[in-house]
Amino acid sequence: MSLFFSIREGIANFRRARFAAFASTMAMAVALLMLGTLALLGAEAQQVLSWLQQRVGEMEVFVAESATDDEAQALFSRIQTHPQVESAEYISKEDAQAIFQEEFGEGAESFIDEPFLPASVRLQVRPSYVQTDSLAQLQADLQTWDHVDEVVFNQPLLNTVQQNIQLAGSIAAAVGGIVLIAALFLVGNTIRLTIYARRLLIRTMKLVGATDGFIRRPFLVEGALQGMLAGALAGGGLWALYRGATSYFPQLAGLSPHIEWILLGGTIGTGLLLGWIGSFIAVRRFINRVEIH
Repeated sequence: MSLFFSIREGIANFRRARFAAFASTMAMAVALLMLGTLALLGAEAQQVLSWLQQRVGEMEVFVAESATDDEAQALFSRIQTHPQVESAEYISKEDAQAIFQEEFGEGAESFIDEPFLPASVRLQVRPSYVQTDSLAQLQADLQTWDHVDEVVFNQPLLNTVQQNIQLAGSIAAAVGGIVLIAALFLVGNTIRLTIYARRLLIRTMKLVGATDGFIRRPFLVEGALQGMLAGALAGGGLWALYRGATSYFPQLAGLSPHIEWILLGGTIGTGLLLGWIGSFIAVRRFINRVEIH
C-alpha cells in the first residue's frame, strides 16, 4: 500500500510542479546528451586508436642472406605457429624488390639489376600482446632463432600511441565525471526546491507520525521519473545524431550493430539512476532539517 502511495504521489508531484519538473528534465536531458555524445566519441576514438595500435604492432623478421629457400620457408612456418603471432606473411627477395620499386617509383630503376633486399616475414602480433614489453620480449626471442638476421618494430610510434590512448581515456573520464556531478547537483537542487515548497506538508506528516522513509519515497519516484524522461529524450537525440553522422561518414558505423538500442537503454538507465541518487541525497539532507515544533 505504501509503495502504491509513493508511486502515486511521486507522479502527482511531477504534475503539480510542471514548470520545475520540465526545466529539471530538460536540463538533465542536455547533460545526458553531452555524456552520451562523449561516450560515443570515446568509443569511436578507442576503436581508431585500437586499430592504430594494432597496425604499429607489426613486426618484421629479416631472413639471413645465407639461408636457403627451404630454410626461409621453414622459418616462416615456425613463426606462424608462435602463440603471440596472429598472422604472418612471407616476403621473398623478388617481392621485396617489387615493393621497393612501387614505393620509390622512378628512382628505383638503378637498383633493379638484381635483388638486393633480403627476404623477410611480416607478422601481426595478437592484440593482447601489442604492448612495448611484450613486443620487446618477442623481438629478443625471435632474434635467437636460426636463420634470423634482424627483428624490427616501430617502438617509438607504439609508445606514442599508448600514451595517447591513456591520455584520451583520462580526459574522457574527467569530463564525464564533471558532467555526472553537474547532473546530480541539478537534480538535487530541483528536488530540494520542491521539498522546500512543501515543507509545511512534510511538517504535518511528521506530526502525525510519518517516518522519514515514508516521506522520502514519493520524492525518489519523482526524481527517477524525471531521470527516465530525460534519458529517453537524450537517447532519442543520440540515436538521431549517430544516424546522421553515419549517413555522412559510413566508416563510423563500425561499432555494435545494436548501438542505437544500447544508446537508448544506456541513457534511460543512467538518467533513472541519476534522478534517484540526486533525489535521495537532496531528500535525506532536507527532511532532517524540517522541525516539527
